[in-house]
Amino acid sequence: MTRTLIASDLDRTLIYSAAAAPSGGLVADPDGPGATGLVAVERYEGRDISFMTPAAATALAALAAREVVVPVTTRTPAQLARVRLPGPAPRYAIAANGGVLLVDGVPDPVWAARVAREVAAVAPLSAVLADLTALCRPEWAGRPRIAADLFCSVVVDRPAVPAGVVERLTDRARAGGWSVSLQGRKIYLVPQPLQKSTAAMEVARRVGADVVLAAGDSLLDVDLLAAADRAVRPGHGEIAASGWSAPWVDALTSTGAAAGEEIVAWFAAHTGSVPPRDRPDAQAAVR
Repeated sequence: MTRTLIASDLDRTLIYSAAAAPSGGLVADPDGPGATGLVAVERYEGRDISFMTPAAATALAALAAREVVVPVTTRTPAQLARVRLPGPAPRYAIAANGGVLLVDGVPDPVWAARVAREVAAVAPLSAVLADLTALCRPEWAGRPRIAADLFCSVVVDRPAVPAGVVERLTDRARAGGWSVSLQGRKIYLVPQPLQKSTAAMEVARRVGADVVLAAGDSLLDVDLLAAADRAVRPGHGEIAASGWSAPWVDALTSTGAAAGEEIVAWFAAHTGSVPPRDRPDAQAAVR
């Protein structure tokens, strides 16, 4: 019997802010009966800030009860801990873009040691942070922040970002072994060795999964989708805008929380029906 691992990005893939989700819905407890409108899955400083549709929440709870569902996110472990996905708590979760592997909510020390060795081979975080800080201006950027002692990000006023800034930052970062991703209102600088796919494949090895299904919307998810046996992405996001594709990656046309609902349905439809894929071209597909 084939065992499937479902590895999915969270923000703007499975879960959505109020701005990205449908408006006018009733926000309800994910475990509450008869929920209509939107279902809250994250609460921060007394406010519900991330949501799913009721159909997505119900389907994800059923899926997580019978399959290995692994959240794979660029969020820090503290940010991830705020999210309460419907269904049983996941045994495994991947935070910090693959930099932290959580087992029952606790960082795995063996994985942390491996990440430390790999990150030591690229430019130091302090140098990249200094470069980002020197480039940002208060007219369009906040103060750069370090996440999980592994990478950095900055909140920007996207329409006000001067033309060519992201491209210049990308060139500088790449020279030091780092990647740049502009997601919503944030610019992320992440060491190239930090990849969601590497951590997801480690979880697949540990649980004995034969097949990996994946979903994501940003360029930081491309390696995860490239490494999966089958994958899906929503109609919005960096991947959709970039035109990147692969034969085993389905491109949805739906956007927002409706796409999240369709992604969960896609996972349910493909679980148990996808054969393992030869993956020698996975890294080439990323490039």
